[in-house]
Amino acid sequence: MTTYSFEYFPPKTEKAGEMLWSAFPELVALKPTYMTVTYGAGGTTRDGTIDTIARMMEQTKVPIGSHLTYINTTKQALYDYVDGLWDRGIKHIIALRGDVPADVQAPVDPNGEYFKYTSDFVEGLVSRHPFEISVGAYPEKHPDAPSLDADIHALKLKCDAGSTRAITQFFFDNNVYYDFVEKCRKAGINIPICPGLLPVHDFPKMLTFAARCAAGVPDWMHQKFAGLENKPDEARKVATELLVQQSLDLKANGVEHIHYYTLNKAEITKEACEAIA
Repeated sequence: MTTYSFEYFPPKTEKAGEMLWSAFPELVALKPTYMTVTYGAGGTTRDGTIDTIARMMEQTKVPIGSHLTYINTTKQALYDYVDGLWDRGIKHIIALRGDVPADVQAPVDPNGEYFKYTSDFVEGLVSRHPFEISVGAYPEKHPDAPSLDADIHALKLKCDAGSTRAITQFFFDNNVYYDFVEKCRKAGINIPICPGLLPVHDFPKMLTFAARCAAGVPDWMHQKFAGLENKPDEARKVATELLVQQSLDLKANGVEHIHYYTLNKAEITKEACEAIA
């Protein structure tokens, strides 16, 4: 059986809120293993993250994890924050470095007041409370990493520090994921490496996002969406077919858990989850 989980982001406008809270009951009805809520660069959505999780916890008993970044925030401030998460019943953290501000040189570590690397952050979190910890993994390497091997080494350090699982950046060619997992296993990484899948609700916007995070978009995918810019129904049909096919292939190859980046919408993700149920 292949299980699944969902990621949401805190809505910043009334319209975005309506979209999330309309989709949320449909996705919860699919009985995900857990759900997560993102956290903005530099903590810009910190209050939104907490408020969103609090409202979700009122509506479901599905475990909900909070994304948390450490860049440019002192250890003590982070410890105070995660103490609050723990007290609220939030026991799962998705531990990430976060985007480095333009005026900050990473790693930040004046006088040891800041976490230097994500592995340090993970170690600090699990020593503070017995959190469930998810970390990021990048099948096509993190944009800031000098090489894929170096990135896998960094992932190994995060795993050794106490991570529960890794969740990958989205990808569209499953062979990229399979090759990555094989390399990770050879490097001694034994925790689950959960594929992160992205439903394509807007192909041009997805291309911009993919370029920013160095996620490859295969030529065949460009061909699938060619000419559909003003045909939303046809584009949605193509996107649904692709996500279903990708999910089914992962299931057929023994993948036990898939994480969906829902973009706060239910339709396409729901189709994929029903297909692998």
